[in-house]
Amino acid sequence: MDIRIRYFASLRERLGRGEGRVELAAPATVGEIWRLDNGARELPAGTLCAVDFDYVSPDTLVTGDAEVAFFPPVTGG
Repeated sequence: MDIRIRYFASLRERLGRGEGRVELAAPATVGEIWRLDNGARELPAGTLCAVDFDYVSPDTLVTGDAEVAFFPPVTGG
């Protein structure tokens, strides 16, 4: 499976890149995909996750080619 990964806002700045890509031989959760692309670093608390433009939890299983996106928590006022 070919997984395209996108990072937005302060996550992009913190990581120093806006995109990543991983090849998977078996399904993986969104959280596992984060760790694979970030050297086993844990997903920051409150991070929003999406798979193919739908918000999901870090425990969501990705089973095919997909775009996985990570967004920092957003506050409004």
